This record gives sequence, structure tokens and C-alpha cells, in this order.
Amino acid sequence: MTNSQTSPSLRKDAERPFDDFVPGPNAPQHGFFNRLYTGTGAIDVIGRRRMWYGITAVIVLIALASIVFRGFNFGIDFEGGSRVQFPAGSATTSQVEEVYRDAIGTDAVSVQTVGTGSTATMLIRSEALNQQQVDKLNAALFAEFKPKDKNGTPSLAAISTSDVSETWGSQITSKALRALAVFLVIVTIYIAVRFERDMAIAALAALVFDVLVTAGVYSLVGFEVTPATVIGILTILGFSLYDSVVVFDKVEENTRGILHLSRRTYGEQANLAVNQTLMRSINTALIGILPIVGLMVIAVWMLGVGTLKDLALVQLVGLLVGTYSSIFFATPLLVSIKERWGPVAAHTKRVLAKRSGIAAARAGAAAERRAVAATGRGQSDAPARRYREADQSPRPGARPSGKRTKKRH
Repeated sequence: MTNSQTSPSLRKDAERPFDDFVPGPNAPQHGFFNRLYTGTGAIDVIGRRRMWYGITAVIVLIALASIVFRGFNFGIDFEGGSRVQFPAGSATTSQVEEVYRDAIGTDAVSVQTVGTGSTATMLIRSEALNQQQVDKLNAALFAEFKPKDKNGTPSLAAISTSDVSETWGSQITSKALRALAVFLVIVTIYIAVRFERDMAIAALAALVFDVLVTAGVYSLVGFEVTPATVIGILTILGFSLYDSVVVFDKVEENTRGILHLSRRTYGEQANLAVNQTLMRSINTALIGILPIVGLMVIAVWMLGVGTLKDLALVQLVGLLVGTYSSIFFATPLLVSIKERWGPVAAHTKRVLAKRSGIAAARAGAAAERRAVAATGRGQSDAPARRYREADQSPRPGARPSGKRTKKRH
């Protein structure tokens, strides 16, 4: 049907404001996955925000407890120490650990094989060694494994030793903290200008949650904290902010002019925005996880590059945490701030009061109908039907019945 052939009723419906359309009590319901895919309200995030606040609080408490009582497994770049490496050849990590223990008398901090095949390198990380200990360890390693130099000749020079000062790690940390502070200031200004103050507060709270939980996971699992970890944390903040901005943009679109309507509250429109962007957030997270998993496979299985592994780990954890916070924490927090004071709070109270009055009127009409039926006098059920079709709280996933109030001429 072309535009010129559009029926008068459809044209009138298109001209009617959305506020005039009323979902009937028997409006059909879609299935959960259909509503999840189409974004029509599969999950009541805002209505159950107290539950999500509780889950978020538990996650934060676990992260804080792990940080306080377990601490972090700082790498050699933060703790300081010595790094010894040589061509792996046929040596295994268990054999190298045994040689190190016999030569030094203590266990190494870590021993790992970097790379594969003929280019594989054995990497030993230990506490700081003096020159006498270094010479003794190198002699023991050469006697056991006969590492070869670039010319393929067994040589003591194939074993290299370097010392790492703990001050270098502290410098990296201080620079990262300064970068984080600058990043947060810029983000606050951007969101406050692009959106509004309350959204900036919610987005910053989500960023703090992401950093805290990511750090807690590293503490809880015992992942080694390296400079790559610090860089990765700064990287995931960008993703978390991006996801929050996408949701907030939809919230702003759905709530534009909400104060002049009386069918839905700010929280209900925000919940619709979350559902409309939910699949986008999930798909973005999945697409982001795939290259990270590939990076971990290449870094650990093929190349054995510890820096890439650390960077991939923190990005994987941060991606999952950032997706959760943008959906189940940032937007509910925004609605809670909005509904606590200001015009949005007044509007919400007005809409809920109107619904309460309609519910009471509907109950009165039902009682009147029962009384009429009891006396045996016939009476039209028009008043009851009018109340049934009146404004009411929208149900997630309900399709509008297409009924609307009639114009009075």
C-alpha cells in the first residue's frame, strides 16, 4: 500500500500521540528470547534494581576483602629482582627449577618457556641475585643444558642476566595513576556536557566499580600484576565508558519529553532503553572477547610472551565486568538519582498516584457490577470496561492492543 493509499484510520493513528495508546489487560505476550532479541522488555532491570544493587554490593565486598587480606601478586617489575634467560633447547621448566634450587638454595619466583620450537627461550625470574650467585647459577645452567649461541655453538654467553629495580615499577604505577586521574576528569567533563550531571555521576561510579572488581579478581585468583596489567586496566575503562554512553544515549532518547506525558515513568523508559541496547552490549562483548581469546592462545600456546598474556587477561576480565556495570549498575543508579529529587521525582509520584486512583476506580466499578448482578438488575459494563482500558503500568513484552480513546467532537 503506497502513502497515497494509506487508510484514514492509519493516518489518524499515526497522528495520535503515543500517550493515547493503551495496552489492554489481555494484550498478547511474547516469549522471553523473542523479547530479549527485539528489545521489548525481557528483563526488568530498573524495577528490580535493589536486587542488582545487592549483587553489586556482594561483588564489591568480595573484591575489597581479597585486596585487603590477600593482596596482589606483584611481578618482578614491581618487586625488583633478577631475570635470567637462555635458549631452551630440550630443557623443561621442572629441570630448570631443580638446577636453580641446587645452585642458589631457594626456589625461583617463576620459570617459564617463552616461544616454541627452535626459538624457544627459558625465562627465570627470581629475587635479586648478587654477582657470585649469578656466576654460580650460570655455570650450573651451562653444565646441565649446554645452551647454544646464535652460531649454534654451546657458549656461556648464551645465558643472559639482567636486574630489575623496584623503583621502575613504582614509577610506572605513579604515571598510570596520573593518567587515570586525567582520564576521569576528561570523561566527567565530556559526559556532563554531552548528557547531564547525573549521567556523569553514574558513569564515574561504574568506572570505579570496574577498576575495583578487576583488581579484586586479580587478587582473588592470584594473577601476576605487571606493567601490562596497569596498561590493560586503562584500556578497559574506555570500553566501559563506551558501553555506558551507548545506553545513556538511548535513555536520553526514550525520556525526551517524559515530563509532559503521564503513561510511563522515567524509570520505565530507562528500563526500555536498557532492553533495547541489551543485545548490542552482549554482541559487542562477545566480539571483543574473540580477539582477546585469540591473543591469549597466541601469547601462551604459540609465542609464550608473558606481556601479551597479562594484557589479554586484564582485558578479558575488564570486558566482562564493564558489560555488567553498564547494564545492571550504571543505568539503575542513574534512575535512583533522578527519582530521589527534582522534576523527575515529582513526575514519577504523579504517574504512580494517577495509577493508584485508576486502580481504586476500577475496584469500585467491579464492586458496583457485583452489586448490580446480585440485585438482578441489568446494567451496561461500560464503566468497568473503561477502567480496564485506562492507563496502567506497562508490562514488559506486552504488545499494544491498538485500542485508543475516542475523540469527542
